[in-house]
Amino acid sequence: MSDPRQTQSIFTRGAVDLGALARSNQAAAQRSAQPSAAPSSAFVFDVTEANFQDAALQRSVTTPVVLDFYVADSQPHQQFSPLLEKLAAEGDGTWLLGRVDIEANPRLAQMFRIQGIPFVVAIVGGQPVDAFNQMLPETHLRQWIDAVLKAAGIEVQRGDDPRLLAADDALMDGDLDGAEGAYRAILADTPADPIAESGLAQVALLRRTSGLDPAAVLAAAGEDIPSQLLAADIEVLTGQADLAYKRLIDLVRRTPGDDRETVRKHLVSLFTVAGPDDPAVAKARRALASALF
Repeated sequence: MSDPRQTQSIFTRGAVDLGALARSNQAAAQRSAQPSAAPSSAFVFDVTEANFQDAALQRSVTTPVVLDFYVADSQPHQQFSPLLEKLAAEGDGTWLLGRVDIEANPRLAQMFRIQGIPFVVAIVGGQPVDAFNQMLPETHLRQWIDAVLKAAGIEVQRGDDPRLLAADDALMDGDLDGAEGAYRAILADTPADPIAESGLAQVALLRRTSGLDPAAVLAAAGEDIPSQLLAADIEVLTGQADLAYKRLIDLVRRTPGDDRETVRKHLVSLFTVAGPDDPAVAKARRALASALF
């Protein structure tokens, strides 16, 4: 997730004159005898044209404010707003959620050029820093909020994803089907998640080597590709990944055509087992590139 301060938002930079709106709303509030809407909780509150200056802009100077623009009784509001409220409660005051009824506050909707809902905008230091206008999965929404917090200079600390913990537990218990299903569910929600990809590759590795005698496999490895691939699997499984990488890179060098691509793909799957941050993988990738080209 990129830092919202360094990327283009979905609204035009500089087009949202919050200061002018705040001054206008402040004057309107002074003329109005109606009190602003009472907050629904310590971290979730209603924002109106009248209280926008204090409820959103002023608060955002010290604490990031996320504005959720909604239409009452709409399906996006009913599905998405409760998720935002749940995450605001979990945030425990690190950021605040302001709810804006578009129909009751058309000038705010016009100011942010809202064309549909959901529409969610983050305000930091009195200025909008990022926004989105689609229903995000919870994992992506958490990442977006983390980026907003980082933009505000707030250190983000996240515990382990309980879904990954459950998948890892299934893997350690030997429930390969359960582990595979759990990792695939995570990847469906968060494509290219490196931890889930690694877990899925580990499941495949364990399936390929289940019930085999490691010493016997290594001793029986000949020059044929299937036995070389299986020997590399055993080496990774027994903590000798460097030897496995070298074995398959050497095999890439001396293997032509489609068989060469088979070896390369198998090697990449073993890289995935270790994960992208493993120094041995980085070194082996460079050697593989040299062998290919």
